[in-house]
Amino acid sequence: MRRPIVLVPACSHSKGPHPSYAAQNKYVDAVAVGARCQPLLIPPLGDNTDIESLLGIANGVMLTGAASNVQASLYGQETLDPSLPLDPARDATTLPLIRAALMHGIPVLAICRGFQELNVALGGTLHQAVHTVPGYIDHREDKTQSLEQQYAAAHRIKLEKGGLLAHILDGASEIQVNSLHGQGIDRLAPGLQVEARSDDGLIEAFSIAASPAFALAVQWHPEWRVEENHDSMRMFSAFGLACRVHRDRIP
Repeated sequence: MRRPIVLVPACSHSKGPHPSYAAQNKYVDAVAVGARCQPLLIPPLGDNTDIESLLGIANGVMLTGAASNVQASLYGQETLDPSLPLDPARDATTLPLIRAALMHGIPVLAICRGFQELNVALGGTLHQAVHTVPGYIDHREDKTQSLEQQYAAAHRIKLEKGGLLAHILDGASEIQVNSLHGQGIDRLAPGLQVEARSDDGLIEAFSIAASPAFALAVQWHPEWRVEENHDSMRMFSAFGLACRVHRDRIP
């Protein structure tokens, strides 16, 4: 039986003098290995993206993390630090893709930037620099460290009892996660349900309460060495199962 197809939006990227589209291997591999689905990279073409054609063959959408931030103007703010990278082509692709996928009942898993994109797509706002907001810790990684150190567990999160994430993780009340983000949720979009918070109160995961299909977003990086982390494998397995259910509903 064919594997479910999961759309993975790529980022704008430059390789030498040539503009390119790219997605990091760890995200693509996690879809293939953790969810046991067939990843399909889609370029960030904005208005030139035929979203309906893509969703006509898709059984899931996974939104990746990225070095770039969501444009602040998309949630009604001025950009605080113009030196930080943006990817307007990705924003112009993923935000309408998110809304259309949810409308079609297609499973969605969103990670880091994708977590922030989903909130913005549905009307929420972001803290542009979490570490400057009173009461929050610095959630950024130390880029002088090795990747193994950057992606190591950094703090715990507390899961909402009875939530989707707690259910996926067999009723766990807390887990340890990595932390590699400068931005975070400010105002949660209408219809979103908190699934987990860090000890400082920052939202680390949410779901869509009324969604008929799987819809989970997390701020950390479960895709990192997914096979080595039991919690991450359970998340990707649950996403993969939802994608297979969607596939099997199609005549």
